Amino acid sequence: QPTPAAARHCKVAIIGTGFSGLGVAIRLRQEGEDDFLIFEKDAGVGGTWRVNNYPGCACDVQSHVYSFSFEANPEWTRMFARQPEIRAYLEKCWEKYRLQEKTLLNTEIGKLAWDERQSLWHLHDAQGNHYTANAVVSGMGGLSTPAYPRLDGLENFQGKVFHSQQWDHD
Repeated sequence: QPTPAAARHCKVAIIGTGFSGLGVAIRLRQEGEDDFLIFEKDAGVGGTWRVNNYPGCACDVQSHVYSFSFEANPEWTRMFARQPEIRAYLEKCWEKYRLQEKTLLNTEIGKLAWDERQSLWHLHDAQGNHYTANAVVSGMGGLSTPAYPRLDGLENFQGKVFHSQQWDHD
């Protein structure tokens, strides 16, 4: 029986690349802490601003407030920015602070457990890879998993059914 590969260790594991996850990663880097990894389940960064791309998707908070204090964006084109502009802002921050080298895209953490004896978090992704960390920051927002309403008769509906997070652009 093959021996499992050794766990990859970091001081801080960050789950998610939306505002929370990227904000923590950038602050760590600004404070001189470079021993962290960012886990992102999707193929790109931006969290909800990447996956929610339905027509008219926009922020309901004024754009100048809905940005990092250390990375102000005086170039917002609208008071309430639309999804593509917010996504581009997050991607720009990710690139500017060189977070690509710290980000594991298409890596969904499926199991997270605290080991009291070792004082370590154990993280396992969907591909079976094992990681350990001294601290874990969950940047998974409330919109990271689509919530489907229970509607009587939906199973009898003959049309196309999809969630706004998985918008069908066809």
